[in-house]
Amino acid sequence: MEMAGLHSYLLIAAFLFCAGSACVLMKRNVIHMLMGVELIFNASALNFVAFSRFAPSQLDVFAISGQVVALFVIVLAAAEAAVALALVLSLFQMIKSSDVSKMSSLKG
Repeated sequence: MEMAGLHSYLLIAAFLFCAGSACVLMKRNVIHMLMGVELIFNASALNFVAFSRFAPSQLDVFAISGQVVALFVIVLAAAEAAVALALVLSLFQMIKSSDVSKMSSLKG
């Protein structure tokens, strides 16, 4: 019965990963690409939590290891969003667009 729960979590995580990958690959706007990366991070965090919940562990230390890794993934995603948005705002001031193809004109 528990494996059915794991499969549903993995299915949701796979959907999030595919949606994030499609967003990164198909969108030309930097903000949309950053949202796709956030979806990929959330899919990996969901996988860590699901495997730590449903995988049998012999030690109590490993029972919460998935939640700890997911917390680090969330912190990493927040730091990535802050740095990336600061870069996007700086580039937007220079080229007045958030289109990725126009950013190649910044090459020296």
